Amino acid sequence: MTTTRALVDEGVARLRALGFETPRLDTELLLAHAIGVERTAVVAHGEAPVGPGTEAAFRAALERRAEGEPVAYIRGIKEFHGIALAVDKRALIPRPETEHVVELVLTEVMAQLTGRAGTGGARPVRVIDVGTGSGAIAIALAVGLRARRVPLDEVGVTAVDISPDALDLARENAVGHAVGDRLSFEEADLLPPSSAVRPWDVVAANLPYVRSEVMAALPTPTTFEPAQALDGGPDGLSVIERLLEALPTALAEGGAAFLEIGADQGEAIVTLAGDRLAGWSCRVATDLAGLPRTAVLRRAMP
Repeated sequence: MTTTRALVDEGVARLRALGFETPRLDTELLLAHAIGVERTAVVAHGEAPVGPGTEAAFRAALERRAEGEPVAYIRGIKEFHGIALAVDKRALIPRPETEHVVELVLTEVMAQLTGRAGTGGARPVRVIDVGTGSGAIAIALAVGLRARRVPLDEVGVTAVDISPDALDLARENAVGHAVGDRLSFEEADLLPPSSAVRPWDVVAANLPYVRSEVMAALPTPTTFEPAQALDGGPDGLSVIERLLEALPTALAEGGAAFLEIGADQGEAIVTLAGDRLAGWSCRVATDLAGLPRTAVLRRAMP
């Protein structure tokens, strides 16, 4: 009977020959998924026998990976900010870089809550995740608030997406993490109409920021993801610019917006914000690699 080590060696050789960057990691994750165990079990038990059915499932998964399909779609799971999210072709696969947005938003929400403490009858902090996709930011935020024991009535989080299919996936993930009671969902192109009547205190967004001319040259796995979630227009900032133009009526006084950007868009977003949001502050926070990653915009109190 075939062993886990033999299948790993086979998979690594196959993917390495095709030029994959992480052939061993990919193979171990796919085999672990086929067996129904954690990757560490595959690594630790190289002599464990693998039955015919599991072997066939692994080979089918390996074939899909060899054709370029992302491991996350094959497994149906992507780890993000300490939680496991269901993922499929309805939405973009959450990236590690976006975890930085979650951290910044969590810090901002807690700061706003602290600032309102003791004011008596203060309204809840209103947060919106624009272009929620799988729900990654909104759900990670809700899980983080629950871990910090923030009462439900103190923070309201709304997840918005233009794609009804993506919203369905986000709802499924919210239920899976038992935070459905902390979130609401709306289908809209960027911001819902109600934003002009009831502005948001915190805006978070991971919108498309890839330049259109670069789309055709993206790595093969990216072609399996929704193009609508990646293509940011000629300069990569077309969708983000539309959101900036809406912020004066959608973001409350003293509020903040956190927008993920491309690593080469730091200077461009500061210039764009200066043109569209006179009097607002804009700084660019870097990720763990020291690259520009999140534009932080603040609207001053009058």
